[in-house]
Amino acid sequence: MLQNTYKEEIIPKLKKEYAIKNIMAVPRVEKIVVNAGVGDLTKNKEGLEKATKELAAITGQMPSVRNAKLSVASFGLREGQPVGLKVTLRGKRMYDFLEKLITIVLPRLRDFRGVSLTSFDQHGNYNLGLKNYSVFPEIDVAQSSGRGVEITMVTSTKDKEQSKKLLELLGVPFEKLEEN
Repeated sequence: MLQNTYKEEIIPKLKKEYAIKNIMAVPRVEKIVVNAGVGDLTKNKEGLEKATKELAAITGQMPSVRNAKLSVASFGLREGQPVGLKVTLRGKRMYDFLEKLITIVLPRLRDFRGVSLTSFDQHGNYNLGLKNYSVFPEIDVAQSSGRGVEITMVTSTKDKEQSKKLLELLGVPFEKLEEN
């Protein structure tokens, strides 16, 4: 269990490395947000339901449908039309999803050499995009709609270095920079 590893091994390492006295100040993953765009399925109700079921199977939680906030005529988009699906994972489901992502999904990606080091935002959160979520074991490749997902790992720290160290200790495989 990744959650137990975090509590028993990673917290003491982070406390020692960053000289943190208060356990509540130790960096942690607060939530994972999984987003999938479904803008092309606005007129296809069955496709939207299929994408919702697939995202629910991947995350273990029903996604909420995100609607357009304003109309954009050039995109053929009306206010209130579904444009995306969103799932916010916390607690045990978050750690289970993260463990599955690290140990099963990322190694299944073709030509995978690690996730990018440049995907941290200024708040220490990490964004990861997958072009096709059929690499998840719950999805039947033949039946998959072939959508992409964006996975955001929201951390409690505002420091990119602490956030990177936390994710490294959790097992996120970052790309190795080649030294000349």
